[in-house]
Amino acid sequence: MSTSKGMTSIARKFLMALSGFFLLSFLLLHSTLNMLSVFAPDMFNIASHFMGTNPLIQFAMQPVLAFGVIFHLAMGLYLEFQNQKARNVKYAMNNPGENASWMSRNMYITGIMILLFLGLHFYDFWIPELVTKFGNGDMSGLINPADETSGYRYMAELRHKFHDPIRTGLYVIAFVFLALHLLHGFQSAFQSVGFRHNKYTPIIKKLGNIYAIVIPGMFVIIALFHFFNA
Repeated sequence: MSTSKGMTSIARKFLMALSGFFLLSFLLLHSTLNMLSVFAPDMFNIASHFMGTNPLIQFAMQPVLAFGVIFHLAMGLYLEFQNQKARNVKYAMNNPGENASWMSRNMYITGIMILLFLGLHFYDFWIPELVTKFGNGDMSGLINPADETSGYRYMAELRHKFHDPIRTGLYVIAFVFLALHLLHGFQSAFQSVGFRHNKYTPIIKKLGNIYAIVIPGMFVIIALFHFFNA
């Protein structure tokens, strides 16, 4: 019976790791695309319009992404609940600080903060985009749909959102929590799929630390750049 439960737990961690790898690749793509708004606004507009109107991305990849986010966060909270439930030693007596890092012990906290941020992000960008395209039937991506020379609206919308210091601050704080989450989550994903090696694990840890700093850092740069240039 315990073996069956153990295998179930391993399978859940394995699936969570796979969803984590998928989200890591998405974050890399998303941050790279958004950095175009800093260095190449015209390319950002073109790329955003392609991503926002391509049927494969909209009707195949986007639902998969939404499922991946929900699955990853829900499974993470479930596994944390199971871990808390299985502990026989009280937290105060366990001295967890000597056994694990703060990030590994509080992944559910950083996960919840990221979930709250996603709610804000969806409110700011995803939901208005759905309303414009599918509610209003405007797939043009133009500032003024009646004027083909008006130019794409994506850059203007991005700058408009970051003119507010409170909203910009919330985004920056969310990216800090994302960095904390990734500092443990990156290497944890490799361990969950059974990739452990004395030679390569330290390299993966270093790559994970770089990724956890660079990717959220790029998002912070984007938010602050548009705030100060609004």
